[in-house]
Amino acid sequence: MPVDRTALLAALSVAVAVVTAGCGSEPRTPAPTLTMQSAATTARFQAVSVVSERVAWISGVEGTYARTTDGGETWTSGVVPGADTLQFRDVHAVDAQAAYLLAAGPGARSRIYKTTNGGQTWTILFTNSQPEGFFDCLDFWSPTTGVAFSDQVNGRFIIMRTTDGYNWSRVPQENVPAALPGEGSFAASGTCLVTYGDSSGWIGTGASDTARVLMSTDRGWTWSVAATPIVSGEVAGIASVAFRDTLHGVAAGGDIGSPETFSDNIAVTLDGGHTWQLAGRPTFSGAVYGTAYVPGADVPTLVAVGPKGASYSLDDGTTWTSLDTLNYWGLGFASPDAGWLVGPDGRIVKVSLY
Repeated sequence: MPVDRTALLAALSVAVAVVTAGCGSEPRTPAPTLTMQSAATTARFQAVSVVSERVAWISGVEGTYARTTDGGETWTSGVVPGADTLQFRDVHAVDAQAAYLLAAGPGARSRIYKTTNGGQTWTILFTNSQPEGFFDCLDFWSPTTGVAFSDQVNGRFIIMRTTDGYNWSRVPQENVPAALPGEGSFAASGTCLVTYGDSSGWIGTGASDTARVLMSTDRGWTWSVAATPIVSGEVAGIASVAFRDTLHGVAAGGDIGSPETFSDNIAVTLDGGHTWQLAGRPTFSGAVYGTAYVPGADVPTLVAVGPKGASYSLDDGTTWTSLDTLNYWGLGFASPDAGWLVGPDGRIVKVSLY
């Protein structure tokens, strides 16, 4: 039977189209664009909380915060009244109007503030009453359900919870593993504690002989702990944790006192934090202060920052590519098209990966 070449080519075209549709398109190769933005302040920014591609909040020292509602085209900065000597090491944004700020410091300098009107007014929700306490970070599962973490006092961590967005109470000591001598965390980027999904959370620690990760699956009511192979010591350990689902995550940090040194400062988990293995080192030296996965990226994309630069990984931290060499402390992403890196002197850099 003679072959109808036109019909055959048409059939092949349909088949190729079907296969292509089923397999999806090839992942794009990142070609990052970095754009400097300004919030008209020279205060050091340390933490970022991103609501969407248009709405993000930043916190920093000297009682400073900043907010954008137009994707960073403009930023409005301010100083919380009466808090100009405090260091806001963490921020959690609910939306364009509501956000929480965590001030980190010894004793009563550790506080939690909240605004519901875009920063026009702020309410103090919590003031640390333990003179030796030092709160490092906070995060939320919902607009009103969250958790905050302090370095250990007398061998016990202080973990505070809220279920209404206003009142905070301490998690019972019997629900939290005992701390190692000197163990705490590093209030660098506000990512030493992260939540994921409806009820999972993780806290990275250091400043002792082992860098560890605390884990919760019930919105911070009970916690377990696992050791990691990350370098540890008096000024070394985990400064940041990030998870892309309830199983796959990264812990990062290093030796904060050795900014020119490369060390074993990245570890990954495939089982929700129960076990950890060393991964590759970022392209910059010194400690990693902040990490974040990029929502909606073509492949799981992880970004890490520190005072010596910024790097990204497309294979869960196995290999890294340089993103920048400027000094950064914190970061946050809404999508591959909208992420922000922040640092000293009011530095804000918007990142688009593709």
